[in-house]
Amino acid sequence: MKSFIFDVLESLKDKGEDLSTLYFILPSKRAGVFLRQELSAVVKKTIFSPTIISIEEFVEELAELTTINNTELLFEFYNTYLALTPKQEQESFEVFSKWAQILLQDFNEIDRYLIPQNQIFDYLAAVKELDHWSVGNDKTEVIKNYLKFWNKLKLYYKHYTQNLIAKKTGYQGLIYREAVENIQNYCTLTKRKHIFLGFNALNTAEETIIQELLKNNLAEIFWDIDETFIENKIHDAGLFTRAHKTKWKHFEKHPFNWVTKHYKNDKNIEVLGVPKNIGQAKAIGSILKKLETKNPNLKSTAVVLGDENLLIPILNSVPESISKLNITMGFPLSSIPLASLFEQLFSVHKKASEKYYYKDIIGLLSHQFINPLFLNGTINTASIVIDTIKKNNLVYLTVSEIRQYAKNNASLIELIFNPWKDDANKAIENCFKIINKVKEYLSTNKEDNLISLEYLFRFNKLFNELFRLNNTYKHIQDISALFSIYTELLSSETLDFKGEPLQGLQVMGMLESRVLDFETVIISSVNEGVLPSGKTNNSFIPFDIKIENKLPTYKEKDAVYTYHFYRLLQRAKNIFILYNTEVDVLTGGEKSRFINQLELENIHKINHKIITPKVPGFNNKLKEIVKTKTVINQLKEVAQRGFSPSSLTNYIRNPLDFYYQSLLGIKNIEEVEETVAANTMGTVVHDTLEALYKPYINMELKIEDIKDMMPKIESNIEMFFKKTYAEGDMSKGKNLIIFEIAKRYVQNFLNLEIEDLKAGNTIKILALEQKTEVPLNIPELNFNVKLKGTVDRVDLYNGITRIIDYKTGKVNNNQVSITNWEDINLDYKKYSKSFQILAYAYMMNALKPLDFPVEAGIISFKNLNSGFIKFTQKGGKKNSLITQENLNSYFNELKKLIIEICNPEINFVEKEV
Repeated sequence: MKSFIFDVLESLKDKGEDLSTLYFILPSKRAGVFLRQELSAVVKKTIFSPTIISIEEFVEELAELTTINNTELLFEFYNTYLALTPKQEQESFEVFSKWAQILLQDFNEIDRYLIPQNQIFDYLAAVKELDHWSVGNDKTEVIKNYLKFWNKLKLYYKHYTQNLIAKKTGYQGLIYREAVENIQNYCTLTKRKHIFLGFNALNTAEETIIQELLKNNLAEIFWDIDETFIENKIHDAGLFTRAHKTKWKHFEKHPFNWVTKHYKNDKNIEVLGVPKNIGQAKAIGSILKKLETKNPNLKSTAVVLGDENLLIPILNSVPESISKLNITMGFPLSSIPLASLFEQLFSVHKKASEKYYYKDIIGLLSHQFINPLFLNGTINTASIVIDTIKKNNLVYLTVSEIRQYAKNNASLIELIFNPWKDDANKAIENCFKIINKVKEYLSTNKEDNLISLEYLFRFNKLFNELFRLNNTYKHIQDISALFSIYTELLSSETLDFKGEPLQGLQVMGMLESRVLDFETVIISSVNEGVLPSGKTNNSFIPFDIKIENKLPTYKEKDAVYTYHFYRLLQRAKNIFILYNTEVDVLTGGEKSRFINQLELENIHKINHKIITPKVPGFNNKLKEIVKTKTVINQLKEVAQRGFSPSSLTNYIRNPLDFYYQSLLGIKNIEEVEETVAANTMGTVVHDTLEALYKPYINMELKIEDIKDMMPKIESNIEMFFKKTYAEGDMSKGKNLIIFEIAKRYVQNFLNLEIEDLKAGNTIKILALEQKTEVPLNIPELNFNVKLKGTVDRVDLYNGITRIIDYKTGKVNNNQVSITNWEDINLDYKKYSKSFQILAYAYMMNALKPLDFPVEAGIISFKNLNSGFIKFTQKGGKKNSLITQENLNSYFNELKKLIIEICNPEINFVEKEV
């Protein structure tokens, strides 16, 4: 396949041009690399290389100004703002930057299109005067300030541009305007011939410069447009080129180079609808794998990203067998792990608080670049700090507290956590120190940390730029403004890839594809809102004023991308177009109008497919743990130590839970309990009731006894929260509410006791929180088995023994009843409460025979109105009294359950949910 660049060079050679003397001007630097390659194919002898530059470089040369980055332009503009704005009306740099960036874009457009400045700013101010909502003379301050802003735009522009020119710098538009001012003088001084190739949408300044050079016979321009697009008056791919051809005087007497006829050649076009961005990346990986079998080097193959955020997923999907690869776009610095460290640091220090939130502390100390710094031999101090925070339930900590737990690494803790005190210079200085600390650590094993050291170098460079800007302009006064500028700089920084610039697979963005041609093209994210990007108007200049002044709108922007899209297709033979089929908030679900247009043109046969990812077959087999000899031995140990009612109900719920918790001893991960958990509150209520009733064991309660307990509730609740909730804060927020609820639970329970006593009932406390452990007689097992547990309360109520279990959650009557004894081992949800209270009754009776009949049940603090909820056996009639016969029936089911647990033939099988 002959490329556009090759055809241009061959044409120039055939005309007898000395290629080494020519001055090639291209839309991008990238195209220059390919031009040099094609030059070697066209010229068969040794020559001096011609000058090859981008249009931006050429214009800078004409204007004798240097482009500076957007961030520095913003700082320069703030100088102008401060000079022209009364002190009492001045906004902070952070607030200013939000609207100033939009205004700078408008200045850029105005200059690039050579709009008379006074004309457009006066016009804009007049329109805003008409638009404002106050028709009287007595304008409010808001309206006055609003109109003042629009009237000042002309002054801002004039002061700003004069300052930039005085410093020999400028933004792109200003440089273009200055270049136009100098073009006539340049034409009188130069004799070299300029070759412009591959241009499409030219701004007014570019048009003026090129036409002036053409007029003076100092240039030739080669367009890359197909007959299909330029002759179709409504096809946007030819919108700009049609205008240039008809409006430029040069083409009245000179030929138009060139209109080609490549687009209608046979092409294999596949349009693939793929769900989600990751799906597109995987699909591209599959396409590349197939292409590689036919073309091992993937010569003249390009992956063009409609959405550049797809770069990383696509790189992860490129087959490993592809050895030669070139990526024209850089890897965003904001995506590397080190970026998250500085984001966390800024997030922590922006709050300017004396205490740090535990999640922020853990996040920083766990970070992959910070955690290794705390390693002393085999001990990691950062892990000790994290464990201490979790163990002691610490939610907010001061620097001195963190330092105290870190011990040997106090200086490092101070470096990370010492407050920045809203001081931008201190923040930058600390970030430099952290970079140096990380560098020292990584340099100890340099070979294994080359990429990380490169990351550090780039961030060091970024903070150097921040330091320079702040040192030069002194506009950043606080951390918030610093973070805003840091984010702005970070978003524009990239890490460049090293690859094969002229060989193998090319991965690029849509703009990098200008002037380049490939036989095989894979284009991703061809969705509305991406290609084309849609109606975005990030400007202070309204749409109608843009039309009036011939400034570009979203319509022209769409036409630019239409050209790029169709130009990629012009010479290509194999084309794969992918779009996201899934509905997305911004950019998914609707395929691009470009795809619809391709199908409606009916020039090429389009093979349209919807691809669904291959879903692997899921193994629905339930997990199973085989009872090996080791497992049986562990079971014997657990049995001899004693099964608890909760561990047995755990088995009923899911045998795997029993295995993990009782045999392997796997507990839930210890986390900071920021808000008091239900089980913590339950423990506190249990402990408080035990403390209050303990003095009255084996005594018949009196109303006065209960009343004496009332004043002691708060102190006991407080004491047990401190014990259970460690150093967690109970003084505010949800925890304060939970503290009050716990108090109310105990108060309500004591009031219930008083009502019982007033009604003439007698209550005698026999035991509180009694730990019990009884052997079980199970001849079928050849080892000892015990049942153990803690009974919350045993009392005599009107002469009847009651075994009581406290529950801070809600329990209803139907949850402590049973009809068939065989069901108690089968349904956790229905019978777990019954199983537990019967276990306590069985143990109490085994410990010391009870005087039957006995009652066992639950007191639910969330359902105190139900009082003591008794276990009942349903049958012919309800029976709430527990007899020896009941306990025998329960023991039979208990025995069956334990035999099943210990049976080597019955594995631990996961229960279906």
